[in-house]
Amino acid sequence: MEAFERARLDAYFGRIAARFAPDERPASFLITHLLPERPAFVRGVAGVSDLRAVLPKPKSVHAEALRQVEADRHACDKLSREMFAEPERAVRYVEARAPGQPIVLLDVGGYFAPSLDALCDRLSGRLLGVVEDTENGHRRYANFRHLPCPVISVARSPLKDPEDFLVGQSVVFSTEALMRARGDILHGRTALVIGFGKLGSSIARLLHAKGVRVTVYDIDPVRRTQALSQGFAVARDHVSGLEDAGLVLCATGSLSLRGEDFQRLRNGAYVATVTSSEDELELDGLPDVYERASIGEHVTRYLTTGHYFYLLNGGNAVNFLHGASVGPFILLVQAEILAAAAALARGGLEPGMHEVSPSDRTAIAAMWLDYFNR
Repeated sequence: MEAFERARLDAYFGRIAARFAPDERPASFLITHLLPERPAFVRGVAGVSDLRAVLPKPKSVHAEALRQVEADRHACDKLSREMFAEPERAVRYVEARAPGQPIVLLDVGGYFAPSLDALCDRLSGRLLGVVEDTENGHRRYANFRHLPCPVISVARSPLKDPEDFLVGQSVVFSTEALMRARGDILHGRTALVIGFGKLGSSIARLLHAKGVRVTVYDIDPVRRTQALSQGFAVARDHVSGLEDAGLVLCATGSLSLRGEDFQRLRNGAYVATVTSSEDELELDGLPDVYERASIGEHVTRYLTTGHYFYLLNGGNAVNFLHGASVGPFILLVQAEILAAAAALARGGLEPGMHEVSPSDRTAIAAMWLDYFNR
């Protein structure tokens, strides 16, 4: 990244932080993809809160970004699902970093959800709430019978629509790049897109534009009708869609393929996902049946008697291999996360699911246009 680009990012987040900074800054814990542009966002988080720890998503850590964040003297701790799956462990960790403090948790994918009740009840300070960035995480918090604190979700914000569309495009780009490295192309293939939300629909449209015959499956009947109205074939169920697909793209944010589904894949099919393998794919039992072999950079062949398929990037988000770049549009959502953190710090929200106000979104969009629509 050029020096002037870094300066513009810092100026943008400085202005966002100045606009939304609360009178009293809470302690915060930030889960994030640590990509090349992310240090400016981290500094923005530090502008609206007392940032106690950055927890980089383990499969999307850029070395130079990590170095910059550490150079800014922010603690970077190793993240895992297990870290917050056990309430005792979660409470000990947060208590060690921010004893007696009001706290805001900034989440990507519902990591804090399993320990949320314990964090609300047993910290020496007070958990003010959670900000959630993704649809997968949104569902995890929305599934609580009674949320013990406010959760502000930006997952369904209109400011996130450009990011979601462009992430879908980047998934197709990376999938095609890995296939071409093996001498395969997309054109003329059949594909199954599992999940027809904002990411899945973007993926399906671009695949169609590239000459791919696309079938869609989604558990939601409404989304299946939307796919039909846009000209896509719709499978009765994901199993029937698998049998004819030379490419399977999983875009649900939850479990798309179980262990028994892989044997239904067409020989030579490629499988790619938009999120981590632990969320989308049930891979644990496959080594007992299939032999694995790396047959190219980020391409693994699974082979058993009479059957084989290819898994891209180990089942993790394929677009992160090429930076997952969506340009400056992602900065809209990051600014909304800062506004949400500030809203939690100001208080007054009841336990439950919330969104950033339309007026705050309008202010963010106007500031973004000042910096990135020149």
